[in-house]
Order: sequence, then structure tokens, then C-alpha cells
Amino acid sequence: MVPNDELIRIIDLLNTTYEGEEAWHGPSVVDVLRGVTPEMAGKRISPNTHSIAELVFHMTSWRIFCVKKMQGDEAFDITTPNKDFGALPDKIDDFEWEALEMELSLSQEELINELDKRDDDEFLEDIVPGRDYTYYDMLHGIINHDMYHTGQIMIMYKTLLLKVAGPRYNDDEADEYGSPFGSSSHEQDDYY
Repeated sequence: MVPNDELIRIIDLLNTTYEGEEAWHGPSVVDVLRGVTPEMAGKRISPNTHSIAELVFHMTSWRIFCVKKMQGDEAFDITTPNKDFGALPDKIDDFEWEALEMELSLSQEELINELDKRDDDEFLEDIVPGRDYTYYDMLHGIINHDMYHTGQIMIMYKTLLLKVAGPRYNDDEADEYGSPFGSSSHEQDDYY
């Protein structure tokens, strides 16, 4: 039997990025979404950006893509904007927001369950059905995809907080870059 050390590392990275408390890159997906309200989830920070709700739908869609590919579904694809980012309303209610968060959580569980079915690392070098890259590349891609969109959501969250509350600081409270969100010191991990 071939060892599954790399698969174990990938599962750990997927879980840490999604809900880990001590990820080196900063807050996990779950941590960042914790403060988002349904009202915030549907808002755009500018007309040409996605809403937080759309980004959550998008992250879920690509997890489902990974699951389908792991199951050998060559035909499955995300070919339209509605399949990729959803056709969501601008106003998201409590139920819709809870459903989007639940679908993201379930897609994470499905992906981990699909990976848990594998007993060695050999499949990681196989080509994903209908694609020209390996499972290794796809799985690391979804980890990077999560970090990228989590960063976007964090920026949107902070922007929306400022739009709602207005600037609640004076120039003396801003850090050296003019940010009201704390100093540039890495001594504290206060991401909010």
C-alpha cells in the first residue's frame, strides 16, 4: 500500500482554511463569515463587484465541482454565471443567508468525505476527468481559491461596516497607513 501522507496534509489544509482556529494566513472562511449579517451579504461595495452572498455561492459551486470530479463525473462543469455565482437577490433574508452558509458547510463535508474514501496518494497524480490538470492541482487550487475569496470577503465586510457606521475614529487613532482597523503590528492577531 502506498502511503497517504500528502492526502492527509491536503485534508488538513482544507480544514484549516475552512474552519481552523490557527491558520498561518489569518482567519478561516468560517471566522470571516461569522460577523456577516444577511443585510451585508446581499450588498455590493460597488456596482461591478460580487456580493458576499455571491462569493459564498461561488465557493460552494467550486467545492461541488471538486466533489463531482472526484466521483469521476467528466461532464460536470460550471459553465454559466448563474451556476458559478448564482442569481441571488440584492436583499438577502435570514433564511437565504443561513441556507447559503449551510450549503457551503455541506459542500466542505462532502469534499472531505470524498477524500476520506481514498487510501493512498496515487490518485493525486491522475488527471481530473474532462480537464488537463491533476487532482493534486485541483485540490491545492480549491485551498488557494478559498483564501483568495476569504480575503475579498474580509475587505468587503470592513468596507460595509464603515459604510453603515461611518468613520468612528479620528486621525490620531489611525495606524501609519491611515487605517482605522488597528496598527500594522503583528503582535496581536486582531483581524477585525
